[in-house]
Parts: sequence; structure tokens; C-alpha cells
Amino acid sequence: MVVGVTLLSLASVAQGPAAERQAGAAPQCTFPSSLTLVPDVTEASGLAVSRNLPGRLWTHNDSGQPTIFALDTAGAVTERLRLMGSRVEDWEALAVGPCPGGSCLYVADIGDNDARRTRITIYRVAEPSGGKSSVSVQDIFHATYPDGAHDAETLLIAPDGTLLVVTKGDSGPVALYRFPKELRSGATHPLERVGNARDAGQPAATARITDGAVSADGVWVVLRTQRHVVFHRMADLFSGNWREAGRLDVKRLGESQGEGIALGADGTLYLAGEGGGKSRPGTFARLTCSPR
Repeated sequence: MVVGVTLLSLASVAQGPAAERQAGAAPQCTFPSSLTLVPDVTEASGLAVSRNLPGRLWTHNDSGQPTIFALDTAGAVTERLRLMGSRVEDWEALAVGPCPGGSCLYVADIGDNDARRTRITIYRVAEPSGGKSSVSVQDIFHATYPDGAHDAETLLIAPDGTLLVVTKGDSGPVALYRFPKELRSGATHPLERVGNARDAGQPAATARITDGAVSADGVWVVLRTQRHVVFHRMADLFSGNWREAGRLDVKRLGESQGEGIALGADGTLYLAGEGGGKSRPGTFARLTCSPR
């Protein structure tokens, strides 16, 4: 399911002396009357806004064929692209970010329900400009955690191209891990934990992180759970500070299983979700919001 939320001037929430007083304030939002169903994406997981195709988003299922889907902003599938040179173990996230060739898609095979994987994998491909049925993976980056295996569903990309993973919290606290700045295709990279974990222990099921996104201007990071969208200033979170700048309850949307999130350049926030069963359509929706 995709939900769009236009955050008209959320940046004003955290500027100036009032920033600390207003930390945690939620934006005022108008919710859609219903969700849009996406039959082709029954296990919608990651979600990202295209840089090359205005009005397009990318998404994928977390199992099955190595295929990504292009959506329009109404949630309709416009293209299907097979990623040649990749395989699916547990695709849980994708993001659009800079790369040597310009703009790239990063598909994150980072799911690990049993916390047993010896390494995770990121596939990088030049972002398609449309009209193709397949694209070839350009680079494959593997990584290991410094403190054992973790389940994760969130890949974030800083404006300078640095990759970060937020763990879900299934087998321990939610925490942030950073890739090295210099990446080598085919190599296994050691991840660095950034700051302390978000919580002292394992969070409740409704507080586990299922996806996240960075705003185009590098000011905001949004993280989502099945119940909430949480706003952080990027400078805070990427330095290890989990202080919240806003929180939005999205329970009323009625998602069967809230998963993906993306933030458009105009402030529109998109959410994606699984259908709740192998044959049930995924979901997509939009909200228009302004800060409280």
C-alpha cells in the first residue's frame, strides 16, 4: 500500500530555539478514504522515489523473482524490470542514491528472520530511464555486522552516497549501522554501529522498523513501523542521536502489514504494505500534511 503525505513545511518544526520544545510534535494530516490495491506486488517491501522518472516510484516483493516494479503516484504498475545478475534471499528494502554513473537503485537483500545469515547483500544498478524489461546489476556489495547477525528491513542513503542499515528489532534493540565510505564490488565490508541502540531491549512488535527514507535535501529521515511514521533530523540520526522530531499514527489506514516508505522531493510521503497473504494485493495511499 502506498500512502502519500505532503509535509508542507516540516522543516520549521526543528529550526531555531523552539526545536527542543517541539520535538515529537506530529504533523496534521488528511487521510485518504481508502487504500489503493496493487495486485502485482503482494509482498510489497521496499519503496523509493525515482530520480530519473518524474512521478514514478520503485518497489519490489520480498520473495520470488528478482523483479522491481515502477509505480505511478496513484499506485498503478507501469513497468516490470528483472534484475539480471541478482537473486532473492530476502529482499527487504531499496533506495535511490548517487553512484559513479549518476543515479542508482540499491536493492537490499538484508532480511534475516532467524538472525543466522553470515552476511547481507546490496545490489546496485544504474537507475533505468524507462522502456526496458530488464537491467543488469553493476555492483554487488556484501557486509557483516560487528556484533552478530540481525534482521533488517531498512536501507538509507546519505546525500554523499554513504549506505546505512537500520535493524528491525526482532532479535534485539533497533540500531543503526554504517557501510564504509569506499565500497568494492564483490567484497565483504565490515559494518560500523553508529552510536547506541535506540532501545534498551527488544521493542514491541508495533515498534519494529520496517523501512525508512532520506529526504532529497538531506534534512530529514523518516522511519516507519506498522503503526507509526517517525521523523528524525538526518544530522541527529546519522550521528547516533535517536531524538524524534515528529511522529504520525497511521493505524487508521487499515494496512494489513505496513512495510515501505518513501519521501518525495515535494514533501509527499508514500507508504507501501503487504496484502496480508500470498495472493492478496499490496496497498498504496496518500496523505496531505502540515506541521502542528
